[in-house]
Amino acid sequence: MCGIAGIINLDGSEVREEQICRMIRPMKHRGPDDEGMFREKGVGLGFVRLSIIDLSPAGHQPMFSQDERFVIVFNGEIYNYLELREDLKKLGFSFRTRTDTEVLLCAYQAWGEAMLHRLNGMWAFVIYDREAQELFGARDRYGIKPFYYSIDEGRVIFASEIPPILAVLEKKPGADLHSIFDYLVFNRTDQSGRTFFEEVKKLGHGCCFRRAPRRAGARQEEGLAIRRWYDLRSELKPPFRNGEEFRELLSSSIGLRLRSDVPVGVCLSGGLDSSSIVSILLKDYRQDGLNTFSAVYGAGKYGDESEFINLFRPKLQKMHFIQPDEQTLMADIGPFIQAHAEPVPTTGPYAQFKVMELAKGHVTVTLDGQGADEALAGYHYFYGFYFKDLLRRGKLGKLLSEMGHYAAKHRALLGIKSFAFFLLSEAWRTRLRVMEKKYLQPDFFHAFASHAHTVPGELYGSPSLGEALINHFEYKLEHLLKWEDRNSMWHSIEARVPFLDYRLVERALPLPGEWIIEKGMTKHILREAMRGTLPEAIRMRRDKMGFGTPQDEWFRAPAWRKLVLETLNSPEFKGRGLVDTSKAQDLFKRHGEGKTNISKEIWKWIHLEEWFRQFVD
Repeated sequence: MCGIAGIINLDGSEVREEQICRMIRPMKHRGPDDEGMFREKGVGLGFVRLSIIDLSPAGHQPMFSQDERFVIVFNGEIYNYLELREDLKKLGFSFRTRTDTEVLLCAYQAWGEAMLHRLNGMWAFVIYDREAQELFGARDRYGIKPFYYSIDEGRVIFASEIPPILAVLEKKPGADLHSIFDYLVFNRTDQSGRTFFEEVKKLGHGCCFRRAPRRAGARQEEGLAIRRWYDLRSELKPPFRNGEEFRELLSSSIGLRLRSDVPVGVCLSGGLDSSSIVSILLKDYRQDGLNTFSAVYGAGKYGDESEFINLFRPKLQKMHFIQPDEQTLMADIGPFIQAHAEPVPTTGPYAQFKVMELAKGHVTVTLDGQGADEALAGYHYFYGFYFKDLLRRGKLGKLLSEMGHYAAKHRALLGIKSFAFFLLSEAWRTRLRVMEKKYLQPDFFHAFASHAHTVPGELYGSPSLGEALINHFEYKLEHLLKWEDRNSMWHSIEARVPFLDYRLVERALPLPGEWIIEKGMTKHILREAMRGTLPEAIRMRRDKMGFGTPQDEWFRAPAWRKLVLETLNSPEFKGRGLVDTSKAQDLFKRHGEGKTNISKEIWKWIHLEEWFRQFVD
C-alpha cells in the first residue's frame, strides 16, 4: 500500500527532480517507510511506500523488470500473487523478491493488458515501457484505490491523491460547481469523473489508459487514451444457489486478505457485515489474538452499537474503543479536511477517521465490511427499489406482503417513501430534492439543476432491485471507498474490503430479489450464510447504522453554534453565491431549538466553506 505520482511532459522535455519531490511530499503519510523516483525522456515517476508484503528493501519502487525495460509504480495489493507467481514460473519467469509488485510487473510482461482480469485485489499502477516509450496504467474493478490526473500546460500529472497534483499546477485551482451542486442537493460525490477541482479528474474504476510522450515532429492530442477494461454488467456470473456457497466464498475472500507480513485487525462496528468478518476469522482461521477497533458514543446515543460489539467480549481479548464527540470533531476539523481534500457530506467518515487513528500503533492492515450494503441492499431505501421491482413485474401479492413485513419489523416509512419517490419522473425527483434544500441560491440552482442527471436519473431511476445494486457499484460505492482510503492512509494503515472480492460480487448481484430481501429483512443470503457462526442477536438485527454519529447533538453545543454562525455570517461564505445565508440561519436557529434536525446540512456548509479556505482561496 503506497502512494504514486508522476508527470508526463508531452514535448519530451525532462521532468525536474524538484517537481517529483513536491508531489510525493504531501502524501508521505501514504508511505512512511520508503520513497523513490524515476526520470527519463519526459517521464517522471514518484513513489512512497507503506511496507506490507516483503518488508525488505527488495520491495523498493519504482521497480524495474529484470531486463530493465519496464518500470512500475504501484499502489495496492494483489491478494492472489502467490498463485500468479506459480503460473508465471511455469512460463519461465524467475523472481528476485517476495513482493506482489514484481508479480504484477511480470504478469504485464507475460499477458499484457489481459492480465488485469487475472488479478484479485485493489490497485492503481503505472508501468512505463522504456523501449516503446509508452505508459500503461490501470485502476481496480470497483475503485478501491484512487487515481487522479490533470492535463496542465502540455503535460499529464497524476497521483494517488489530489494535493500532490495541486502542488505542481501552474495555476490556482478552481472549484467545480457541478460537484458542489450534487454534494449539496443529493449528498453525493464521485459519481462521475469530476472532482471538486475544475482542473483535476479521476480515472474511472475498471478503467485503464495509455500515453506516449510526443516524439519530435509528431502531432498528438493532449490527454490520456482511456478505456474501460472491466464492465460489471458483462462480467456477472450465475448467482449463488444457497447460503453455504456464499459463506464459502466469503471465507475464501477473507483468507486471501490475511496475506500480510504485518499485523491485521478489524474495524468492528457491531453491524452484520463487520461482525461476519470477525466471526469467520474466529471460527475458520482461529484468529484468537485478533485486534478490533470500534467507535462508541455512550449508551442510548444515536450511532452507538456497544450492545452488539460487546457480544464478542468472551472471544476477543484485544478490543479497542474510541469515543468521538463534538469536542474531538472541533479539534480535528483541520486535519480531517486536509486528509480528504474534498468535501464530505456527513460526519460518518469522521468516525472512521478516529477508528483508524485508534488502530495506528496496533496494526498496519485492517479489514472491514465496506461494499456489503451495495451488493446486498443494506440501505433502507433499497426496499423502495424492491417494491418498485415487484410492482413492475405485477407481483402485487408479494408487494403487499413485503410492505407489510417492512412496516411491522422496522416501524418506519423510509422504504415506502422511497418507493413513491422512485416512481416519479427524473425531473420531479430532482425538483423534490432541491425543494428540500430551501437554502440554495436560486441562480445556483437554475444553473446546474438541468445538468444533474446521474443521481436522479441513473441512481434513483433504476427499474429493478438488481439494476439498483449494479448502479450503486457504478455511481455510489466509490465515494465510500475514497473516504476509507483517505481515513486509513492518513494514519498509514491499509484497509482491505473482503466483500468486494470480484468473485463474490459477480455472483451476488445477479441473485433473485428474495435472496436479497425477504420478509422485510435485507441481506437475506448473508444472514442465512452466517447461521451458526454469527451471534444470533447480530445476525437478525433489524436496524442499520453504518458509521452513524450523534451529529445533531454535536451541532447544538456552544462551540459549534459559534462556529456555524461565524461561518454563515462571514463575507466569504456569503460571497460564494451558493447558499441563501438568511434562510440557512433560520434553519440553524430551529435546529438549535430542537425543532428540526438539519445536521447534515450544517456539516455540509461548514465542510464546504473550510475546504474553500484551505484549498481554493
